[in-house]
Amino acid sequence: MPTAPSSLARRNVRIAAICGVVLFGMVGAAYAAVPLYRAFCQLTGFDGTIRKAEAAPSKVLDRTLTIRFDANVRDLPWDFKPSQVTQQVKIGATGLAFYKVTNHGKQAITGRASYNVVPEAAGAYFQKLECFCFSDQTIQPGQSVEFPVVYFVDPQFATDFETKGKTEVTLSYTFFPVESQQANALAPASPLGGAAKAGL
Repeated sequence: MPTAPSSLARRNVRIAAICGVVLFGMVGAAYAAVPLYRAFCQLTGFDGTIRKAEAAPSKVLDRTLTIRFDANVRDLPWDFKPSQVTQQVKIGATGLAFYKVTNHGKQAITGRASYNVVPEAAGAYFQKLECFCFSDQTIQPGQSVEFPVVYFVDPQFATDFETKGKTEVTLSYTFFPVESQQANALAPASPLGGAAKAGL
C-alpha cells in the first residue's frame, strides 16, 4: 500500500530535523575540541603539558634534577628569553625561575604563551604554582617585563618507570599573538600582580 503524502512529509521533516541536530552537534564539538583537549592535557600532563598545581608537595627527595629553560616567539616583534639557562632543584622542592619579554613593536600587543616539557613523560609531574602562561599578557611598545615561574617536580617522578632514570627536564615556552588584538584597551602585563618592570 503506498505511503500517504502526509506520512511521507512527516517522515521527511523528522529526517531533516535529525540531520540538523547532528550537524549542529558536530559543529559544536569541533569548536569545543581545542579547549577540552587543552584542559585534558593540563589535568593529566598528557603530551608533555605542564599541570597547574594548588600547593607544593610536603615531601622533598634527596635527589637533584637539572631544569633547562627554553623560549621562543611566533609572529611577534618580541624578544623573549629565560633569565637563567639551567637550575638545580631537588625533586619535591619549589623552584623559582624568570623569563624576560621585550616588545620591540610600535604598539601594545597581547600574546599568549604555550608550554611543554621534555621528556614528555615528565609532564605528569612537572607542575606550576604561578606562571605568566596562565593568562594573556599585554606588553606596551618598548616595554620589558620579567615574569616569574614557580614550579616543582612531584616526588612520583622518581618512581615512575618512564622518568625515574631521567636527570634533566626542559621547560619550553612559545609566545604567539592572541587572535583578537585589543591591546590598547587592556592594562599592561604585570608579574605576580605587581607593577610591570618597564625598561629592564
